[in-house]
Amino acid sequence: MNNEGWHVYHVYIITNKNKTVLYTGMTNHLAKRLHQHQLNIDEGTKTFAAKYKCRYLLYYEKFTWVQEAIKREKEIKGWVRNKKIDLIKTINPEMNFLEEIFPYKDSSLRSE
Repeated sequence: MNNEGWHVYHVYIITNKNKTVLYTGMTNHLAKRLHQHQLNIDEGTKTFAAKYKCRYLLYYEKFTWVQEAIKREKEIKGWVRNKKIDLIKTINPEMNFLEEIFPYKDSSLRSE
């Protein structure tokens, strides 16, 4: 099968250890992006996710069209916290950390 032209994009929600902050993002490489969030925390980078130590994956959606992923990310970012939690619970009712589903293998790549 020819996969030329096919792309995968994820809209995701991550949180901190105590689940007090929710961060919504979009990427074309979820495992790598989760790794970058951890590196940003370790390095004290001045990003929202690093400041609040958001690195634990609670939710993700998959898209093949970047425009759809961007639209969905913006939609979710506009929601109040309780609506985001309701969305998370549609696939993750216990709000478990899911980042182990997306292990990152090449830590030599720092940024994208």
